[in-house]
Amino acid sequence: MKFEELLLYRDLEHMDIVRDISLFCEEGEKSPALASSVVSRMINVAAEYGFSGNVWHCFLSLLLVDNKNSFSLAAEKRGEVQGTVYQAALHDARILREMFSWNFTALGKKIARDCFKMLENYVPALDDGVIFNRRIRDRIVDLSEKLSEASDEIAFLKCMTDFYRDFGVGTFGLHKAFRVHHTIDDKVEIEPIARVKHVKLSDIVGMESQKQKLIENTEAFLAGRPANNVLLFGDAGTGKSSCIKGILNQYFDDGLRVIEVYKHQFKDLNEVISQVKSRNYKFIIYMDDLSFEDTETEYKYLKAVIEGGLEKKPDNILIYATSNRRHLVHENFSDKLDRRENDDIHESDTVQEKLSLSARFGVTIYFGRPMKKEFDTIVKALAERNGIKMPEDQLLLEANRWELSHGGMSGRTAEQFIDYLLGTRLTDQA
Repeated sequence: MKFEELLLYRDLEHMDIVRDISLFCEEGEKSPALASSVVSRMINVAAEYGFSGNVWHCFLSLLLVDNKNSFSLAAEKRGEVQGTVYQAALHDARILREMFSWNFTALGKKIARDCFKMLENYVPALDDGVIFNRRIRDRIVDLSEKLSEASDEIAFLKCMTDFYRDFGVGTFGLHKAFRVHHTIDDKVEIEPIARVKHVKLSDIVGMESQKQKLIENTEAFLAGRPANNVLLFGDAGTGKSSCIKGILNQYFDDGLRVIEVYKHQFKDLNEVISQVKSRNYKFIIYMDDLSFEDTETEYKYLKAVIEGGLEKKPDNILIYATSNRRHLVHENFSDKLDRRENDDIHESDTVQEKLSLSARFGVTIYFGRPMKKEFDTIVKALAERNGIKMPEDQLLLEANRWELSHGGMSGRTAEQFIDYLLGTRLTDQA
């Protein structure tokens, strides 16, 4: 079978489907049971990923986009690839292009099985999949159309090269955000987060100087200029986490990716860094609501990763953290007592060790609770954005009542108040 002659694209996912399709298209297989099985599996793939149209083309494109090999990784970094690797890729492109040309309507007539024609004009029940969001799905569908129209293997490979250069390869190329988990055999794996809240920086009302400081540092990072780890600290509900989401959404197309790491996973940081340091993306390791109590020692892992190890810190990795605490590590009043009253002989060293973690963030950005006037501005802006029609004095009066019983004035409280109006009163305002 043709796919067995591939040189670089040998380790494809869903190989069972590729093999069974090849049996029909190349070996003349006519088993009704196998035909129903392979079409059923293809329909399930289409539903999971949100594909439409020619499912076989979309399926093959997905396999090519997700396959890390010497050609795709080189194209991710440089675009044009030359030498023996290019020749091997051209050999594979010739085979893959032939697989793209398989006609399933004709195949169905040949073996008297109408189910195959479903693969060439698939209409989804829903306009979205459970694995990819629409943006990723549309990129793969667009690539599948370009590959199916390629005039020869050179044009076919050019389409693949352009895709790898623009979007990368594998999960890092397709997804914005990731989390860390352990596999069954306890290996550290970086897995994609399929659904990321689409927050824009412009959606965050106020905090202009804070946003600008974060933008400047991030743009320097993306441009390859010196940039700092960032600590966003301050009051709860003031937009710290939303700013990180906004930065990710704004700069994803420029190669920015975010990996969310929780406190209990700090021991895995070195392994996470080793998996991404050679990729052609800029990674922000994101730590939300970061703080440590006296009895917790995970902060020492973080200190070592940020700065202090023998290995040079990779140029494509920064750490962005949010916290309600400026100094991250809880300090007891006893830490500041006179040495004679403290059971720690080297109390100055103890205090300095606790302060040293926050000092390793080169940029610190404070997010404070808005004053009454600022809170009113946020409420009015969110109401207008959501189409809420209500006299301004009534809107602000009810917002004031809401914040008094729901945590005080903050951007989060304002957003929750607007959600309350949308959920209970919007129909009255039409």
